[in-house]
Amino acid sequence: MSKPLTPQELHNLAMNHVGKDLEARGFEFVAINSKLKRHPQFVCIDKNSQYFFVVVRAVILPENPNNYDIVWMETFKKHAYEKDAKVLYAGVGLGNPQGEDLPIYLNQEYLIEYNGVQVIDMNLN
Repeated sequence: MSKPLTPQELHNLAMNHVGKDLEARGFEFVAINSKLKRHPQFVCIDKNSQYFFVVVRAVILPENPNNYDIVWMETFKKHAYEKDAKVLYAGVGLGNPQGEDLPIYLNQEYLIEYNGVQVIDMNLN
């Protein structure tokens, strides 16, 4: 019998998808932090040496992966602003194709909803 993925394993799965996307977009990784609830998960630079803090959030479908905590994001934007970095948000929805009430299992197919990274407006509210 297969073992359901833990919250940390689900987070790592989401990070793998986002990391491949960032790499394909030409970002260079400066630092990676895969621990749950530690932000940012990726610190990257682009070809112009602009720093980006990337926040990855894994959710279980049907929850909308594109939604994030706006109040928390304001605090995080302030941190990024102080470091002269821009913020990218990457929400990843994961689910079991056999039913939304079922867990996602190790080494089995899964559903993914990932719409790429969202650029977060850096104006502080």
